[in-house]
Amino acid sequence: MSLPAALSERTLHSISTALGLTVADDVALTSPMAPDPVGRLRVLRGRPLDKAVVVDLVVPAISLDSHMIFAFTDADSATPHFTLDSVASAEYHALHLDLIPRADLAVELPYLDAAFLPLTPLLDGAWQLDGVSPAAIGPRQRAMMSPWMVVCRATEPAFRALDNTVDGYLAHWFTLLDKGVPPVSGDPAVRDRANRANLFSPAVDPVWAQVIRLLGAEQAERVREELVA
Repeated sequence: MSLPAALSERTLHSISTALGLTVADDVALTSPMAPDPVGRLRVLRGRPLDKAVVVDLVVPAISLDSHMIFAFTDADSATPHFTLDSVASAEYHALHLDLIPRADLAVELPYLDAAFLPLTPLLDGAWQLDGVSPAAIGPRQRAMMSPWMVVCRATEPAFRALDNTVDGYLAHWFTLLDKGVPPVSGDPAVRDRANRANLFSPAVDPVWAQVIRLLGAEQAERVREELVA
């Protein structure tokens, strides 16, 4: 098992075990590029989450090894979503880790301080690791995530060292699920629908063009719909 796959499966196991999630859907993903399935889409459900969506894509012929987890909190909850995307290509490893805000951080200071400020030492530590460098992501996409997002490329030793960052973010997220977050203004469900529509829009994230080329439009849209809804 590759490093990104191992990190994703270990993290998913921690989430599933801690929250008692069960698999509701497990769908093979196919491609004209290969005779065998190139990945799978899994949807897990259980309280206090709405669902967790897991997408694995592995195509050695094009050096693709990608594993994504989005753990979505309940629609009416202000507790952030958890996301991890771990990737290996021919040239580097990559990681995307974040807690996705369910409120406007600029005006919800108590929420920011409780949900995100404790992540600062972990964020600073990740960027100080030898072999970690920023990944290419534009400000438009950054605006839909949090300022505590870790999105980077990494050497193999640095990728291994980032395990501690992932574990720290996950442990803090579990604490938020357990203790809750300060109340926020507005309707978290309405904001979340709008944010996810933008976050997973092919017009915003260029990765969807690659996914469509790999899986075809129908399967790519099936994956996207699970992330948006």
